[in-house]
Formats: sequence, structure tokens, C-alpha cells
Amino acid sequence: MSRFVDGIVASALDCGGEGGRGLVTGEPRQGRRRTWAQVHDEARRIAAALRDSVRPGAAVAVLAADPGLIAPAVQGGWLAGNSVTMLHQPTPRTDLARWAQDAVRVLGVVDAELVLLGSPFEPLADLLRAHGIRYRELAELAAHPEALDRPVPTAEDAAALLQLTSGSTADPKAVRITHGNLHANTAAMVTSARLDPVHDVAVSWLPLFHDMGLVGTLVVPMTIGMEAVQVTPTDFLTAPLLWPKLISKYGGTVTAAPNFAYAVTARRMAHAEDGAFDLSGLRFALNGAEPVDTGAVRAFTEAGARFGLAETAMVCAYGMAEATLAVSFAALNRPVRVDTVSADALERRRLADPADDGEEGGTRSFALLGRALPGMEIQVVDDAGTELGERQVGRLRIRGAAVTPGYLTADGPVAAQDAEGWLDTGDDGYLIDGEVVICGRRKDVIIMGGRNIYPVDIERAAGEVDGVRAGNAAAVRLDAGSRRERFAVVLESKTAGTLDDEKALRAAVASQVARAVGARPAAVVVVAPGDLPKTPSGKLKRAATAALVPD
Repeated sequence: MSRFVDGIVASALDCGGEGGRGLVTGEPRQGRRRTWAQVHDEARRIAAALRDSVRPGAAVAVLAADPGLIAPAVQGGWLAGNSVTMLHQPTPRTDLARWAQDAVRVLGVVDAELVLLGSPFEPLADLLRAHGIRYRELAELAAHPEALDRPVPTAEDAAALLQLTSGSTADPKAVRITHGNLHANTAAMVTSARLDPVHDVAVSWLPLFHDMGLVGTLVVPMTIGMEAVQVTPTDFLTAPLLWPKLISKYGGTVTAAPNFAYAVTARRMAHAEDGAFDLSGLRFALNGAEPVDTGAVRAFTEAGARFGLAETAMVCAYGMAEATLAVSFAALNRPVRVDTVSADALERRRLADPADDGEEGGTRSFALLGRALPGMEIQVVDDAGTELGERQVGRLRIRGAAVTPGYLTADGPVAAQDAEGWLDTGDDGYLIDGEVVICGRRKDVIIMGGRNIYPVDIERAAGEVDGVRAGNAAAVRLDAGSRRERFAVVLESKTAGTLDDEKALRAAVASQVARAVGARPAAVVVVAPGDLPKTPSGKLKRAATAALVPD
């Protein structure tokens, strides 16, 4: 039986009654609150409808943006014994014909029998039908006349979540997360974050088609019966200060976001009036899903201090879909800790030697991301698989009960673990007294003159220049051919298309990058806001970005 589903049912029963803890959606237009018991009742109706619509154990896909619909939809799928896939959502700029073709490929990879369609995507019904995609509207399923009496018995190793990776949907790959994986990782996060379902309140705008949003800020509260407030990414991007406003309004104690969001919000809060927010109760602000910029962390905590934010609230983390979500959390109740190392030792000898005062050749600073969560192991190895010592930079791999057994691809299932249960994360990093430090993605490393330069260092330097949009600079390796290795910087700015201003910005970025990493970009390309290629979860798409650089 699924301990994960048992936990959801138990929490729903514990949250019955008018004053029971639950889920708030609909902000900032019209907030709507339902207890987890009410969400569960709706999920039971959806589960009964699914029982009549798809095979036991079949995969179903969800296409909706409204968290109020998504919560009972995914729970209903699990109650019915189905696995769930959150489809990437089209935006107003999406080519719908191409999106539909990609959706067909994705549905084929996960072998989904049905798409659960909800707001605001009901107008896509004709498009789904034209491509032979079977669907039912969530509103119809939730109105099913019967409710499922008890959950369908489901094994611990059965698939619960088929999480699409951040890569191109034209070549889709889904991480197979089992019921056992979900139970292990949610329990580990609850323990490590010291979540209290009675007193904690989670506030989030994260996309629910991404693991940090779905698992971290929806499924965890659902599993333990903790109060949660959910809005959409569009709501946040339209008005970033909605985030601290909701934390203030609902007494938020827990939140999570990628680094860029803290940087954007810090800039806006710095200009807010005194007393505009109350962040005094926020104790766990997780920073993950992309490299942690310690400058952005400092800007956020400094801007928030005026509104009662504690310096210790920020918690840096390491995670990935292959670990269900979380691999490590930094220690609670202490400021973010930074490891400053010799750039020369890091780039030439792959050693994270602590930097001396006035270090010749520069320094690099990384946030410490904490020790492995309960039930998880982290190891650093060289290319031959030999375990490395402290502060030796190598390949990070993980092992544990939350780690996926494998992927679903267009060519069939692919194992994720080696014979000993280790999964290669694709990241370079090192350990300090058991705490993990991430240097960058191995495939993105730029090698120049025997030095290993990580794109994140270039991107942070570019982001320090006035006029560059926060979190919207990408460093890409260029095909060297017969020449030495080169790289370019592609960034978003409102100056795009203005000849003189754009030229000045390119020069400023090139100089700043050269000062920071000791190498000058071969090109700096300025694009308009929104034009930098990103995955549906907001991560930079480096291969697509490289195509923007002129030959």
C-alpha cells in the first residue's frame, strides 16, 4: 500500500470542520479557501470519474493553471491509482500548433490515456481533439455524482508522478517518481524544515508543472495538512510585490523560489514604503532550482529587514527532479554561509582552496547548501568513479530512497541508477564537512587556456551591470572549431534596439565579465525582455541561446 496516499487521506480527515487547515487560491482577485477535507472530497469525485474512464494504474496528464483545480486533480489521480503528469503550459506567445505536436509526443512517452483539462485552457479543447488527444474537463469530473469510497491499493514502487524534465519537449523525457520516492522525500523535507502543520503557512507562486512548485509547495502541505496559499506564476511576474503582500496578509512562515525571484523582489521592496509588509513571521525562505547568487540573497535580506525579515530566514538548497525534489537544505536559523575560494586553484587544479586576503588571480564565492536530507547520500567522484576528498571538485552523485529508478523516453525506459544505486547528477561540486557546494553544470563548463570557467560566474558579473534584467543573462560556449575556446554573453535589456545605449551596455558587460573571470567574451548580444530562451520552468536553455549569437 502507498504510505504517501495514506498520509494525504489522514491529513484530510484531520482537517475536517469549518476551521480546518486548507488551501487558499484565487488571489489577488478573489481569494477562495477550502479545507484539505473539502479538497479531498472533490478529489474523491474526480477519482471515481477516473475509475470509470481509464485503466487502473494508467497515466493521466493535467493541463491547468488554477491551483484550486490542480490540487484535487492530482490527488484524485493518486486516489484512483493513476500516475500523474503535469503538462507544460502554453503562454500567449506559444505557437499552439507546435505545442500540440510536442504534447502528443509527451503523452506518448508517458503513455497517458487522458488529459484533465482545466482553467484557463478550456479553449484548447478543439486543438486537443484535432490531434486525437482524449480529454475530459476537470469541472465535469469534479461534479461526478459519486465519490470513491477508499483509495485504490497502490504499491510503493508504482509510478505516482511522471515529472517532465526541463529539456525540449520535442525530445521528451519524464522522471519516474514512485509512491515510495514521494513518501521518502516529503517526510525528509518535513523533518529538515521542521514544518509544523498547525502553525506553519506556506505561500507560493511557483509553477505547479515544476517539481519545486508541485511537490514542495503543494504536495507537502497537502500531505501533512498544513495551511497553504497558492497563486500562479503570472500573478507574480505581473506584480512581484504580490509575494510579500500575501506573506503579510496570511502570516506566511514558509516560501520557496529560484534565485532570480529573490533578486527581482529585493529591487521592488527597496522602494516600498515603510510598513508596506510584515515579514516578521517568515522563517523558511528556500532558495533553490538554480544557482544561488549570494549577492541576491544579501539584497533580499537587507531589503526585507525593514519589514521585519530575519537574516536567518533564507535557506539555500540543492535539489533536482531525479531526487523527487530535495537533496540538501542548509542549516536552519543561521545566516547564509559562503565559501570563498581561489579562482586559480578551482579553474586549473579543480581544488576549492580557501582564498587568502588579496588572492592573486581572483576568487569565487559559493553558498553552502547543507548536508544531505535524511535517507539521502551525496558523494563526489572523479571521472573514473573514485571518491574524492574534501574540497576536491568532481562529479556529484546521489543515492537514497527518494531517488528515481529511471526515466521514460521516446526510445523506452532508461535506468537512472548504477549497480550500486548511485545517480550521476550532471553537476560539478565539492563537499565541506559533509555540506555540498555546487560549482555548475558539467556540460556547460567553458575551458579556456586550461581553466574551467563556470557560466554562472560570467552571468553574475553581467548581471551586476545597470540595464541588465535580473536573472536574465546567459553565458554560452561557442563552437571553437580551429580556434581556441570562446564564449558569448546573451542578455535581456530594455535598451535592445537602441543603437547607442545598446552599444554602451555591451561594452560595460564585456569589461565587467573580463574583470570578474579574467576572460573577455567573444560577443555580447542584447535581446528584448522575454526573448532569452528558457524552459517552461524558467531555466536558461543554453543550446537555444547559443543560436542567438551571430557567426
